[in-house]
Amino acid sequence: MPFVQITLRRGKGPEHIAALVESVHRGLVEEFKIPESDKFQTVREVEPYQLIFPPEYLAIPHTEDIVFIHITCKEGRTVAMKKALFATVARQISKRTGLSPDDVFIVISENKAENWSFGRGLAQLASDS
Repeated sequence: MPFVQITLRRGKGPEHIAALVESVHRGLVEEFKIPESDKFQTVREVEPYQLIFPPEYLAIPHTEDIVFIHITCKEGRTVAMKKALFATVARQISKRTGLSPDDVFIVISENKAENWSFGRGLAQLASDS
């Protein structure tokens, strides 16, 4: 049930975007053990001047090809699972697109199950307590 938001520089094309989407999904399926059909993602292409980042941070160089991936998910994954997800997604993106793993920026935001509605105005995962 993660919700993924991907932001990248405009102009990369549909094949590149599809590769990003699939790379993130593969990582979530493999490392967070989500169901294959649990695929909720948005992609936002922005103008180059709308991507703000330093050319280097924590000794990691970044280029204009940087991609921001924001994953919102229910709390409960271990640090080891998160580290594995970061590594798998970066590796998959590099393999599928040729982007440097240095340009794969990922953040995970966690929340409680009651903060989700998958439709019908219901909180399907909320407990009644």
